[in-house]
Amino acid sequence: MKTYVFRVVLEPDEDRWFACCPVLEEKGGATWGYTREEALRNIREVVEMTVESLIEHGEPIPEEPESEVRIFPEPLVAITV
Repeated sequence: MKTYVFRVVLEPDEDRWFACCPVLEEKGGATWGYTREEALRNIREVVEMTVESLIEHGEPIPEEPESEVRIFPEPLVAITV
């Protein structure tokens, strides 16, 4: 079991917030929300679904560049505040 920590980008976009995970964006790792918090919740769900899809289809989970994804050999809990 490994823990993957992906960098996300949150940016205001007119009347909503855009969120993406750059290392997963070409696989669908982008979403939005009306608030920053909603966009962050949505991108978490999108990243989880994208990684599950990669596993399901036998595709590798991105492990680099280190500036975009960190991997830990044990289970962890990440909290963003």
